[in-house]
Amino acid sequence: MGGEREYRVTELAEEAGITVRTLRFYRERKLLPPPRREGRIAWYGHHHLARLRTIGALLERGHTLGGIAELLSAFECGRDVGELLGLAGAAIGVPWAEEAAVRLTPEELADRFAGEVTPENLTASLDLGYLAVDGEEIVHVSRRLLDASTDLVRHGIPLAAVLTAGREVRAHADALAETFTGLLRDHVLTGPPPDGGGDAAETLGRLRDLARTVVDAELAMAVDRRVRTELETRLGAHGAAGEPGPARPG
Repeated sequence: MGGEREYRVTELAEEAGITVRTLRFYRERKLLPPPRREGRIAWYGHHHLARLRTIGALLERGHTLGGIAELLSAFECGRDVGELLGLAGAAIGVPWAEEAAVRLTPEELADRFAGEVTPENLTASLDLGYLAVDGEEIVHVSRRLLDASTDLVRHGIPLAAVLTAGREVRAHADALAETFTGLLRDHVLTGPPPDGGGDAAETLGRLRDLARTVVDAELAMAVDRRVRTELETRLGAHGAAGEPGPARPG
């Protein structure tokens, strides 16, 4: 078993916060991979728990069990989820962000965030879309985000705080994206789309790169300003505390 904890069906249901009846229903709907059998005893592992948390997060976001089953099946079979969402054959191939996904075992994820892989943090990661489950592996959507999160935790920032910050950054990023999308909509995509969408796709790709350059530059300058102000404040307070008082007579 390689040291991995395993659960009986009642233990897994309790850990996932669901009833045994619900867990068995998920098994009947093939939303969970088969357990390891030892005689008449079924043993479940961390990947089953992660899958149950994925299902719970998707249900909370309004997905139906039928839709969840189809998405999980598409994910496991390597099909394009965009096809399920009706995006196949779009006239304009929008150049999406080039993020490399990372496949991890539950043990590897635990090693990266020692003591921080709690049910609450897993649920938050699933809800943000950072993590998904593929068979016995966990998939992180972005190597850059995973490495940055790992380094932040190693510098002493709790993973829960990193995930909270990630949610705030996501909101700001969506607002920035809307700003640049508005520029494209109002000043570039004003006429009818050209045949095939090739020119439009090329234009969108160049403008997306320009938008990323603007955001990177503005963020770098903003962080520099904030850090400089914080350092000056801390140094000023330290200096004030260390200043000698007025000399006493005699």
